[in-house]
Amino acid sequence: MRSTLLATVSILVPYHAFAAPSAPIDHATHSPQADTRHVAQARKSALARTRPETISVFGHGSTRQMTSVTRSMMEQSVPGTSPMKVLNQLPGIVYQSADPFGAYEYSSSLYMRGFSQNQIGFTLDDIPLGDQQFNNYNGLSITRAITTDNVGGADVSQGAGAVDVASNSNLGGAIQFHSLDPSHERGGTVEQTFGSNQTFRTFARINSGDLNRSGTRFYASYARTDMNLWKGGGYDYSDQVNAKIVQPLPHDSSLKAFFDWSSTQQFDYQDMTQNYLNTIGPKLANYYPNYTAAYQAAQGIYPAQYLKSNDPYDAGYYAGTANRVDYFGGITLDENLTSHLNWKTTVYGHGDSGYSTWTTPYMPSPNGAPLSQRVQDPGIQRGGFVTAVTYGIARHKINAGVWYEYGRFTEGRSFAEAPLLGQGTLGNPTDGYPSNVFATPWQEIFHSNTFTFHLQDTFQVMKNLKINAGFKSMIVSAGNTVPTQNVAANGGLIAQGNLTASDAFLPQVSAAWRFLPHHELFFDVSKNMRTYPEDGFSTNVSATPWTETQNAFQSTKNNLRPEKDWVYELGYRYNTPVLSGLVSLYRVNFSNRLQLITSGHGINAQTAISNVGGVTTNGAEASLTVRPVNGLSIYNSFSYAHSTYDQNVLTSSGLEPTRGKLVPNYPTFMYKGSISYTWHRFKANLDGNYISSRQLTYTNDAHVPGYFLANFGMHYNFGDYKILKGINASFNVYNLFNKTYVSTTNELGNTFTAGYNYFLMGAPRQFFGTISTNF
Repeated sequence: MRSTLLATVSILVPYHAFAAPSAPIDHATHSPQADTRHVAQARKSALARTRPETISVFGHGSTRQMTSVTRSMMEQSVPGTSPMKVLNQLPGIVYQSADPFGAYEYSSSLYMRGFSQNQIGFTLDDIPLGDQQFNNYNGLSITRAITTDNVGGADVSQGAGAVDVASNSNLGGAIQFHSLDPSHERGGTVEQTFGSNQTFRTFARINSGDLNRSGTRFYASYARTDMNLWKGGGYDYSDQVNAKIVQPLPHDSSLKAFFDWSSTQQFDYQDMTQNYLNTIGPKLANYYPNYTAAYQAAQGIYPAQYLKSNDPYDAGYYAGTANRVDYFGGITLDENLTSHLNWKTTVYGHGDSGYSTWTTPYMPSPNGAPLSQRVQDPGIQRGGFVTAVTYGIARHKINAGVWYEYGRFTEGRSFAEAPLLGQGTLGNPTDGYPSNVFATPWQEIFHSNTFTFHLQDTFQVMKNLKINAGFKSMIVSAGNTVPTQNVAANGGLIAQGNLTASDAFLPQVSAAWRFLPHHELFFDVSKNMRTYPEDGFSTNVSATPWTETQNAFQSTKNNLRPEKDWVYELGYRYNTPVLSGLVSLYRVNFSNRLQLITSGHGINAQTAISNVGGVTTNGAEASLTVRPVNGLSIYNSFSYAHSTYDQNVLTSSGLEPTRGKLVPNYPTFMYKGSISYTWHRFKANLDGNYISSRQLTYTNDAHVPGYFLANFGMHYNFGDYKILKGINASFNVYNLFNKTYVSTTNELGNTFTAGYNYFLMGAPRQFFGTISTNF
């Protein structure tokens, strides 16, 4: 959660990448693993020559705009920081969270070139992570999938994801995370973090080292995070175990297995409105653990400050929590069948269980208490495989593969009785599922099948010109049953039925041309599709057709079309040891954009799915890194995105004037800058981000202001002491100037016009210190 993004950021291309033309493929020795080793060695040597290590855009060999983030870059953040927050320094990306660690899932919000995180592809070691939305139905967040200390790096495609990415939601790019491999040397790592709000985080990892001549090795790790919320009562607590084993095989092949178990309990920050911000203030919080205050508020007896607001009844509750347990893992066989032919297969599984609570005054208890505890209990069981073959012949590298996944998503809503005042309290909602349930309005079961096939060819036309062309075919069928529902309580029958999203030909063409030493042009054109998201009735989370009543579902079912888009990008890269630059222009033509439309306040809101038609985005990005002296790096980037709706939207209330209006939640302008310096064993960095105002409504009649946020960090290595290999100390400051700002918007859906527009506040200034060592 509380973390500061203090990654030193530079846009680099390895100097040798442009110093000479690339050599043609040697078919006597060529294999995909040889390519992987070459790239890894190139990156390692480039980073060894350039300090401090930075976020790097590697142009050579990539026909799209690809960004690689390494483990060393992530280590400049406070341990436990969400890897997605590290990406916030990249042009065109904005990551928001109510906590400085970026781990509070309800507030987790990433936008990349105007696409929200549920329209981007995410994988870990080729295993699909779903769309990263809160209450995920087909995956899980990266922070629960792997301990952040075990993330080896990430590859980011900011324009469009490659056709072989295992995702059915990547309309606009993909983020592929990779886990660390076990070390060849026996030893371990111990790390302890302290900080604001009684933060206490412990991490330990044990490496077996090579167990035999073949190089069999493994690691096991444990992480425990315990921290209080920065406002109000409650905490964020998690336990997480990771394990990975690597078995090298002949011909540079390998068999790898990864396992993750996580248990998370998170208290919620209270949703804000503009009225609450102006009348009660940015530190508005829930009443927990003060049950008396929550009970009296449900009776209409409020704190004095709350009476100044337009809706004191909705301003605070006893508590809201999310509690999850996940089992996640996979086995990957990477086999070089010949020097020309590689076969890679990953088989995976994921199980998720848990519950969320919210103490609501909108449903009284049968015993006469004016409130009750609403319980939501999502669960996931999914499994599948990703398999592909790569064959090198002449100047071609041909790749073809299949991804299949079966998913079962369950969700229900219940209400548990609250005690009368003076006869007990609700206690800690994370202590276990409530036993005194008195009503279950609904329970749903979703089943889905995903199948994709891809075929692509990378053609080395000349030594300095490479073209990639391919396509993906995708079909996703999903449907639900509703074994339990209370028609009167729900206001009608719950949506029930099947939907299929399919397209046999989703093409992609891209190319990279190195026309002079240090200079490269690239372009990319792709067509993409996103399947229909699944979610429970009236959950206010995603634009899912199943959030409606049966009548609304039937009336819109035949007219619904899956979201699709065409993405175009043209860019230029330049690199020397002193100066690196990037300029990129892009356009997105988005059709059948589905939006979750809400009306009324967020508690009893009416939700509906609407096809708002087309969206057009025109954008530009530019970045410049200067390294004037050894150890000093100065980075600046600018982003512009103009994303507007193509037509007005007809609703039951009439025609809404959305044509030409900006898409909500994404800023038009962004600036990212950092300066970092390394001197012997000391490192320091200062970074700052500016994002312009963001719209809250589809008609742009309400917005939140822009802001500038700065962070600072420093690190010192005290050297070795006896068996300890490097004793390290770091100190980080998040929100250096203590800026009051709005972080996440749209957590409860956007509205057409101003009214109940919800958002979450960002954390104030926070301090963190870490001591770590290897042995």
